[in-house]
Amino acid sequence: MRTQVAIIGAGPAGTLLAHILAQAGIEHVVIERQSRDHVLSRIRAGVLEWGTVETLRRYGLGERMDRDGHVHNTINIAWRGEEVLSIDTVDRVGKRMMAYGQTNIQEDLYRAADERGAAIVFEADDVALHDLTTDHPSVTWSSGGSSGGSAGGRTERLDCDYVAGCDGFHGVARQSIPAGLRREFEKVYPFGWIGILSETPPLPILLYANHERGFGLCSMRSPMLSRYYVQCPLTDTVDDWPDDRFWTELLGRLPRSQAEQIVTGPSIEKSIAPLRSFVAEPMSHGRLFLAGDAAHIVPPTGAKGLNLAVADVLYLSHGLIAACKGDPGPLERYSDTALRRVWGSVRFSWWLTGLLHRFPGQTDFDQRAQEQELYHLSQSALAQAAMAEQYVGLPY
Repeated sequence: MRTQVAIIGAGPAGTLLAHILAQAGIEHVVIERQSRDHVLSRIRAGVLEWGTVETLRRYGLGERMDRDGHVHNTINIAWRGEEVLSIDTVDRVGKRMMAYGQTNIQEDLYRAADERGAAIVFEADDVALHDLTTDHPSVTWSSGGSSGGSAGGRTERLDCDYVAGCDGFHGVARQSIPAGLRREFEKVYPFGWIGILSETPPLPILLYANHERGFGLCSMRSPMLSRYYVQCPLTDTVDDWPDDRFWTELLGRLPRSQAEQIVTGPSIEKSIAPLRSFVAEPMSHGRLFLAGDAAHIVPPTGAKGLNLAVADVLYLSHGLIAACKGDPGPLERYSDTALRRVWGSVRFSWWLTGLLHRFPGQTDFDQRAQEQELYHLSQSALAQAAMAEQYVGLPY
């Protein structure tokens, strides 16, 4: 087979890139190692920067988002178990956010792909990238086995001009950059988040909680779907957190005025996520270009993961379209352009994680300093504007 752009990964980054390239008339094929149902089953982020909202609208993907998404404009932080700081992002920086789940975005992207008859290969085993530093890279994989794997299958080959690595942290794309040419930066946090989805009316505000028992977060997916998190030890498992324990712990970390508004109910999904910051540099190698989680991971505290992936795709699509039309300049600058935004989001997520969590071994001095920073944030309009500017997303 032959195409212009081979896209590795059919998650939000890969399928959004395919959607944008299709509108520009650029030939492409998407290759995904998981099944379509597996990709759709992933429960991920739900807070969209306004730049992400506008990008999805611009490319014809905003109809259901505008109908079902929840627009909000406050960042709320509870601390000392009683005080709630509310930062109005419209008042501070003139921008809003939207709550709309990543699963919904993925469904919208697959629906658009079906409508245009997109070429997506699912359950591709043993994906490998070849000749990335030449003008003629290629991708091979195994397909046609009895269970969609390599057993009894055949080897497929796709020749292309460019490869977009959108296959996540554990994918093959980043590992295809030689170790001697790849620099990786990582910070692993000494705790995780236990999160649940509940078919209950959400708290009407996005609420973060800094509490002596640990961090908590109340967010929303839709008018009848709530997403809640609490900080937990990395040694915990989902079995350690029956619903009753989760609700007791969450409510105990919120001010009484907010806890009394929480509608509890059975969880329909429950998982524990470790927190880490990770960046790989550069985000390109020869004809390979990384986007999304293939290149970087941020703690979910700052709601940046999905939004960074959309920004990467926007920069990368512009570069690929220009290169396919004879101008390689934007594509040659892609890694530097994307990494400036990546590191800004990594720094902000690191700062917000440090502000809102209780760390093992945290001293009384550390706690007082953290409380003073929260107090300063509550008193300073300039500090609130700086936080709001980064939370809602800087301009592309």
